Amino acid sequence: MKIVMITSSLGAGGAERVATTLCNSWIARGDEVMLIPTFSGGGKPFYAIGEGLRVVYLADAVGSRSKGPLAYARRLLALRGLIVGHAPDVIVSFLPNVNVATILSTAFLPQPLIICERSDPAAQPLSSFWKTACRLTYRLADMLAVQTEGVAAKVPALFPGLKRVGVVANPVPAAVGLNHKRHGAGRKVLLSLGRLSSEKQVDRIVDAFAAAAGQFDQWELHLYGEGPQEPALRAQIDALQLQERVFIKGRTSEPWQVMAGADAFVMASEYEGFPNALLEAMGVGLPCVAFDCPSGPREISGDGEHAILVPLNDQPALAAALARLMGDEQLRHTLGQGARKSVLDKFSLAAVLARWDQLFKEVGAAT
Repeated sequence: MKIVMITSSLGAGGAERVATTLCNSWIARGDEVMLIPTFSGGGKPFYAIGEGLRVVYLADAVGSRSKGPLAYARRLLALRGLIVGHAPDVIVSFLPNVNVATILSTAFLPQPLIICERSDPAAQPLSSFWKTACRLTYRLADMLAVQTEGVAAKVPALFPGLKRVGVVANPVPAAVGLNHKRHGAGRKVLLSLGRLSSEKQVDRIVDAFAAAAGQFDQWELHLYGEGPQEPALRAQIDALQLQERVFIKGRTSEPWQVMAGADAFVMASEYEGFPNALLEAMGVGLPCVAFDCPSGPREISGDGEHAILVPLNDQPALAAALARLMGDEQLRHTLGQGARKSVLDKFSLAAVLARWDQLFKEVGAAT
């Protein structure tokens, strides 16, 4: 099967990781795949690219990194040329701005197009321009794929005229199954892993840890990630005098090894699509605490059976949940073991690839 995957970039984000994982997996089973990052600045892949995966940066195909209406039109024509040249059986695109560009570039082409929302579009802050562009163009795609049933129920009202809505979760990368929480000596680690941006609300995690830190002096908080909130977080840590207990560690290309060396995981996002970090932390066997935000945590945790879900933005409840987890070794063990089995069974790479194959058939892709 010939597949074209189009995404914004190949940086360190969750969407980029999933796109790379899917493309590598399709290549490994014998498909022919071209991956097109559309970011005008170009760049280098953060995640490993499998042998045989053809990566073509749109900026290189255009031959220019300029911006403006004329440059955008040239980029759309270049994208169309790449797709026509590859002659795929199906086209997949990730993220709103990329979806719009792909819809415009593939007008009147015979190949089916599956566009994908990687977050909850009802909560994601987009400019009025992009909201209108998505609302007007999404109906022209053959399918909109989302990551949870909860989001699927919302999208027909957001994007009238959709032909089909499909649900496909993110896979647990195969490497997660090879990593398992290790019981090590020394100080215990509460882990947060994600972009240091406002919607991730890492400041709430720091405040909740500060509220419980006095009771649990053997625990540290490690924050992995980069982003615009980093200076504010450093100031917050200094103000709370937690420099010896809370550490900003930067981003990592080996999240599962980091997770395997931690003792618990926390996520306090205001909204998500399908949080890879939570999925993978559970797959490694970490006990997890997460805000019950739209969308993802409830679906991944089995309605709270395999992780502690906290009402969205309930700060005292978040601090109490962390204290409960840090103070109960047996609870950590039970949650971690149940979490690992649950997500490895339900969200295995094989199961998710089979679901993608089903979506391809639904839109009439030649296989």
